[in-house]
Amino acid sequence: MTVRGGPAPLILTLGMDAGSFSRLDALRRAHFPAERNFLPAHLTLFHHLPGEDPAGIAAALRDVLAGRARPPLRATGLRFLGKGVAYAFDAPGLAELRAALAARWAGCLTPQDRQPFRPHVTIQNKADPAEARALLERLEAGFSPFEVVGESLLLWRYLGGPWQRLGEFPFEG
Repeated sequence: MTVRGGPAPLILTLGMDAGSFSRLDALRRAHFPAERNFLPAHLTLFHHLPGEDPAGIAAALRDVLAGRARPPLRATGLRFLGKGVAYAFDAPGLAELRAALAARWAGCLTPQDRQPFRPHVTIQNKADPAEARALLERLEAGFSPFEVVGESLLLWRYLGGPWQRLGEFPFEG
């Protein structure tokens, strides 16, 4: 897939510890409309990086991650998305990393990626608003904060629905 005559954009997400990923992915599979669920659970750092230079993006990721410890995240609650639900996270270390990458890529970020970073994992979207509200209420009733550890950054190419995984870049600290 190409966008405006060029290669399809790249997406950058956080790779999580196995237990947290399994928990969030099971919720996504249970609640995301199956006919629209092309992806595993993910926490997106950038939605639209230029697709022309994946090797340059990869080099920047290796550079920024050198010596950087795995960031802890804390699930602090749920967020209503109108037609879906997401888990919201407090993640100062991840926010600092994202800010460093955003500064490096400032000239090519889309308006969406220039917005303030609000880390979350969407477990339901594109659902009926009443269904989404009911899920939010049910999940809030049993919510307890929990910890997640960022293990790596994952680079993807957008394919018009599904994504193609291009690489994994572990935290090295």
